[in-house]
Amino acid sequence: MINRQEYLCKNTQRLDTFLAEAIGQTRSQVAQLIKKSAVEVDGKSVTRPGVKLKGGEKVTVTFPKLQESENEIKDFETEVPWANDVEIIYEDEDVLVINKPSGVTVHPAPSVKEPTLVDWLKHKGIRLSTISGEERHGIVHRLDKGTSGAMVIAKNNEAHEYLSAQLQDKSMGRYYLAVIEPPLKEEMTEIESNIGRSSHNRLKMACGLEHGKYAKTVFAHLALSEDEKLELIACKLFTGRTHQIRVHLESFNRHIVGDHIYAVQPRQESSERILLHAYILYFIHPVTESLMTFRAGFDSYMETFLEKKFDMEKTDEIINSDNIVRSFNTLS
Repeated sequence: MINRQEYLCKNTQRLDTFLAEAIGQTRSQVAQLIKKSAVEVDGKSVTRPGVKLKGGEKVTVTFPKLQESENEIKDFETEVPWANDVEIIYEDEDVLVINKPSGVTVHPAPSVKEPTLVDWLKHKGIRLSTISGEERHGIVHRLDKGTSGAMVIAKNNEAHEYLSAQLQDKSMGRYYLAVIEPPLKEEMTEIESNIGRSSHNRLKMACGLEHGKYAKTVFAHLALSEDEKLELIACKLFTGRTHQIRVHLESFNRHIVGDHIYAVQPRQESSERILLHAYILYFIHPVTESLMTFRAGFDSYMETFLEKKFDMEKTDEIINSDNIVRSFNTLS
């Protein structure tokens, strides 16, 4: 079945700008659709993203069919170490909420050779949206490879558009937990600083750059380790920049345990993985329009680390979902 959607342009603007807003994707993703002859303006195929619309045009998009990935593995369950570690927290006809394991790349890219979360979704036969193009089926938002935790997957294009719009108006969001060193000085720490690609190290992002994009993060104290050298914190993002939590922490000399890109202190606490976890996810359901909130539990490694370093009887009470959400409620 061909998936075609029609959109009516009401104002004068570029085609790629109009479609990016209409379907809730970036201009670069929309440009790929246009260049692949998937877009028509008043019934005529258009292949240039910069075409000017005058207003009143009907724009039709034919979304791509789900393609088999080059990383398709016949015996996925036995050949991919993490294949059985992806926890499905919630699923219905429109959305899927999962707990992504640390070490799993979300979607294919030219530099990615190993199986990805998108490959896992296809292997499971889970129906996915196609708005984001062939390599990002169903992916509304991403997590870094090393970061674990809650993600929502769109199972159709209507759900994808609805959820993407929530990323823009901030009605969808996540609360992260991280173990850092050294501890914060205040109960709440707010950082507002532009983030852009570092000119010294292309693997890193950096703060305070003129070409950077506005970013805001708030960090909240939760618990000190028993030796008071480490701290468990909650993080609330008000923007969604690459490596935002890690970069903003680095801006005032704090680092996440296990972060081998931003934390380079020789005496740093060692960890097999970065201890950053998307703990709470909330969004408005695209069909029922009810607010849904989910919590993603820790994997065995992070749980063991916390039990070793923290008084978990007290910490378990502190990381109650309601308590974390409440601590950020006064922020705008």
